[in-house]
Amino acid sequence: MAKAKRSYTKTPMKEQAPEIRCHNFEEVALGYSLEEGQAEASRCLQCKNAPCIANCPVMIDIPGFIKAIEEGDMPKAHEILGRYTNLPAICGRVCPQEKQCEMVCRLGRSKKFEPVAIGKLERLVADWALEQPIEYKEVVGEKGKVAVIGSGPSGLTAAGDLAKLGYQVTIYEALHSPGGVLTYGIPEFRLPKRVVNKEIERIKAEGVTIETNVVVGKTITMEEIMEQFDACYLSVGAGAPNFQGIKGTSLNGVYSSSEYLTRINLMHGYQFPKYDTPVQESKNVVVIGGGNVAMDAARSAKRLGAENVSIVYRRSLAELPAREEEYHHSVEEGINYHWLTNPVEYIGDDNGRLVAVKCVQMELGEPDDSGRRRPVVIPGSEFIIDADTAIEAIGQGANKVLLDTFPELSLNKWGYIDADEETCATSIPGIYAGGDIVTGAATVILAMGAGKIAANEIDQYVQNKKMQEQSV
Repeated sequence: MAKAKRSYTKTPMKEQAPEIRCHNFEEVALGYSLEEGQAEASRCLQCKNAPCIANCPVMIDIPGFIKAIEEGDMPKAHEILGRYTNLPAICGRVCPQEKQCEMVCRLGRSKKFEPVAIGKLERLVADWALEQPIEYKEVVGEKGKVAVIGSGPSGLTAAGDLAKLGYQVTIYEALHSPGGVLTYGIPEFRLPKRVVNKEIERIKAEGVTIETNVVVGKTITMEEIMEQFDACYLSVGAGAPNFQGIKGTSLNGVYSSSEYLTRINLMHGYQFPKYDTPVQESKNVVVIGGGNVAMDAARSAKRLGAENVSIVYRRSLAELPAREEEYHHSVEEGINYHWLTNPVEYIGDDNGRLVAVKCVQMELGEPDDSGRRRPVVIPGSEFIIDADTAIEAIGQGANKVLLDTFPELSLNKWGYIDADEETCATSIPGIYAGGDIVTGAATVILAMGAGKIAANEIDQYVQNKKMQEQSV
């Protein structure tokens, strides 16, 4: 039987209608059925030297798992994915595939065809696996003991890989729920908590222990950890909020995106009144920034009942760093945009509450150190946006709680941990680091890539150390 003609476009994924989803926190994208996934999988060219693999930070055998989907063999597809990633249901939802594996897809490199929807296919397999029974493995840990500080995507990846290698792994998490940015930063409508919790449960099934409410540097010191464990991986993220520092920042109603999203996500503000988390009721919201976090904050504010939500970004749409999908979803949901605009002052009333944001218009000048054209203020272009809530989503810095109590650890000029890019090794033998605490705020998949590197390097370090000790 002749194979059906290859479709020029991706198989569409069903979504909640914009007029409905902007009033709830349920997931926007609804996922593929097996039949839809098989139709999309049939578009893959099955390249022998697949560029999509090389452009994946965790080097997934993408043609392999896609071929298994096409054949309807979901257990095989999941087994292939499981060799490379511990968090496929998460990556299938939030990984920027369009800038990585899908960007180099040979099918998509032609002028006629769209690339294969690799991320959506990964989600299909992972969601199938989440519904299967979990097999818990007996913890042996015969190769040694490793501590992982932080339970975000990098820490979970390193812990899962180390457990598979035969280590007894303990993750220490400062917050009351594991998951790091996956739990406190990404809203339910993009990444449901049930998905995060099930992925974490599967990592625990490998024998990983997670201890929450443990602030390393306060509850337990790094010296104590180094005494109790053969090695340690630091993956505490970059959770300290950045502010522009303009006049009026201390007014009631001015938030960092970190605080705003943590109240909604980790503290269940999105489930009010079931959870009585204080989240300010807003009518007019201004979000400053152009990344995925800005999109998350703006779209969350809309769902919490704000009438007018605007994103203020100092560059143009062409430079917007957020995922294209998130931008289009936000526009569909009624989010407004002020391009080439930057706030210069928060204006308050006599009671210290925010009532407006004063902005200036910008134009793009010469490129800066990042290679992007630098925004320059247009004189006399000031204007006012009414606002009772302003949310700054302009990046985050290194959390100093652990770093301030561990001065022996070398930092770089930006205040992040100085770790070797190829090995994740720090200035202290046996201490490795990766994720946002090394790179600054980046993507989930890049943090996972560092976790995989660190797991292999830690394994080599511990085994070499034990061989040396035995030879003495």
